[in-house]
Amino acid sequence: MKNLKIFVLMTGLLISSAIKSQVSVSVNIGSPPQWGPVGYSETRYYYLPDVEAYYDVHTSMFIYFGDGVWLHRSFLPQRYRDYDLYSGYKVVMTDYHGHEPYIHFKDYKRKYAKGYRGGTQKTIGAHPGKGNSNKKMSSKSPSNNNGNQGNDKNIRNSNGKGNSQDNNKSGKSDHGHGGGKGKKK
Repeated sequence: MKNLKIFVLMTGLLISSAIKSQVSVSVNIGSPPQWGPVGYSETRYYYLPDVEAYYDVHTSMFIYFGDGVWLHRSFLPQRYRDYDLYSGYKVVMTDYHGHEPYIHFKDYKRKYAKGYRGGTQKTIGAHPGKGNSNKKMSSKSPSNNNGNQGNDKNIRNSNGKGNSQDNNKSGKSDHGHGGGKGKKK
């Protein structure tokens, strides 16, 4: 009888921990980053022509070619540490629904070459340190604070400022790929 009680108790604890694990895994998956374009909350991938990389909204990972393979990382490569994701142009991949957006890389690279720009593009959130405060941001790290991360839930500013939401509620751009004035810093 005592063994049965212990077995029931252990089974209950095991089921309880499994339920908690499932809940914690599904929270905040697929949230667009603050630097993402307004009006595309259901889109999974962006192509970033200036850095020849993709961003996967569902996993909050960048996908880029390096060391002979396509890498999935939470940060862009070191050579793009100063690239400003808020200003950079994002091609919204509305027509692709697979798991390997890079299978059409040659087509995207040709159609959206480095420096490609389309119409006006607004980001979901305000650029950190631009218009949010009179204080200027200071950066002691060469790769932080310039919008070079995936989802803003991972950003830690050195001055502790958070991002404010953009009050402009504009919809999708006219041509279906998002637009924007992007640039390298």
